Amino acid sequence: MTGRFGEVVLRAENIVKLYPGTTALKDVTFNVYRGKVNVLVGENGAGKSTLMKIIAGVERPTLGRIVIDGEPVDLHSTLDASAKGIGIVFQELNLFPNMDVAENIHIAREITQYGLSIDQREQQRVARDLMQRLEQDIEPTTLVGDLRIGQQQIIEIAKSLARDAKILIMDEPTSALSAAEVEVLFRTIAELKAKGVSIVYISHRLEELPRIGDVITVLRDGEFIAEEEIAKIDTSWIIDKMVGRKSRVPAEAATVADGPVVLQAENITLPREGGGYLVDHVDLAVRAGEIVGIYGLMGAGRSELFDCLMGRLAVSEGIVSVEGEPAGKPRVDERLKAGLALVPEDRQRDGLVQIMSVGHNMTLASLGKYLKWGFHIQNKPERSAIAEMVRRLTVKVADTDLEITSLSGGNQQKALIGRALLTDPKVLLLDEPSRGIDVGAKAEVFQTMRQLAEAGLAIAFITSDLEEIMAIPDRIVVMSNGRVTGQFRRDEATREALVSASAIGHGPAGQRATEPAQGDTVQ
Repeated sequence: MTGRFGEVVLRAENIVKLYPGTTALKDVTFNVYRGKVNVLVGENGAGKSTLMKIIAGVERPTLGRIVIDGEPVDLHSTLDASAKGIGIVFQELNLFPNMDVAENIHIAREITQYGLSIDQREQQRVARDLMQRLEQDIEPTTLVGDLRIGQQQIIEIAKSLARDAKILIMDEPTSALSAAEVEVLFRTIAELKAKGVSIVYISHRLEELPRIGDVITVLRDGEFIAEEEIAKIDTSWIIDKMVGRKSRVPAEAATVADGPVVLQAENITLPREGGGYLVDHVDLAVRAGEIVGIYGLMGAGRSELFDCLMGRLAVSEGIVSVEGEPAGKPRVDERLKAGLALVPEDRQRDGLVQIMSVGHNMTLASLGKYLKWGFHIQNKPERSAIAEMVRRLTVKVADTDLEITSLSGGNQQKALIGRALLTDPKVLLLDEPSRGIDVGAKAEVFQTMRQLAEAGLAIAFITSDLEEIMAIPDRIVVMSNGRVTGQFRRDEATREALVSASAIGHGPAGQRATEPAQGDTVQ
């Protein structure tokens, strides 16, 4: 089977994937060329990861088929895909932190002695060889939970290499890697290509693509847009195909907040283990009544910045002030007292206590307000506060004594916003506030944010969604590789400028605001 650019080892033909209420893929055909790096790009939500999950056997297509070496195949599971020579390195790590490196590499593919017992020595030997191949000084007996995130990403790559995949899918493989580790990965990819392995490479980092890719395919809104040789195109072509020329979200005019600066963060740094910075001398200011959106790719340092501001990372450095007063030491209790509140990205892991009621989840961060004699909770004031917040945020709940897990995702998110508001914050930080909730709930959450800003609250929120960043904030700050790489008023921003600033560190000429130098304040 041949395509425009050579022999096609795998073709996903006319793939349709439907989920309740949404179409993730719309009649997409995608070619994987033998012995080439097949780059797949698109905005967040374009359908890239869904397509890869179908090829890897994680998901089943609603319509369409997978053809390998000219023969249609049925992939009911990852085991079926693996048997056909397909491996995948997921964007979200799929490791067991309480198991060692060798055990993780061989999970579900253990090397046994006579089919009876696991040959630990042989597994460790293979793992050691893989670590040498990937130029990593990691002992096979090291617990994965003790490794930093970049090293864990290397272990994910080693898992696929151990299975001798003929088609290897890499979903954002460099998102957590240092510059040195990226170079090692690129050398490994070149080695695999030389052996005839076909690589499917998903990345938002556009500067990587000319170095590593051979053929590029662009998806937009779940549809196939274009396929071309990378040698024949440039970054402008990629951005144009990714974002199109029309703005699909009507946005009200951005406001210009003229209130006083409430949050002032200066020279915020967070060192990266092994050298460099996860947050690299970032300055940020947010005014009363202003919504600031922070946009960037995975690994840009956005969530880490919020963790620094909230005092969750004691090793962070820099000056944080609220209404001109120092916000105290980098400790959560100090920052809460200063008037900062955070709604975390992962509400299930970092936000909610699933066995507690809706009401108790909402008052968890402000219990001190309802204590009598320092230890006795006054039920009447607490219940009154809960009821008022439920009314204010229109949380749909029959009884606040029900467990928080009885609520929909959108109402759980509102409950977490209510928890933050009950601390009487002056600055509200929201990390991906619309993640995992439906369209209607998103609209309600963003309407709530606008109402809070109109009441004078200073708000900063993180989003990976271009539609949201173009429609919601008054001002946009773009981060890349731990630094602020651009800032825009929303009514002046373009999709091309934002994608370019987040992916390659600068926007098109005439589109990007001046990049703040170290020590300058983003206001």
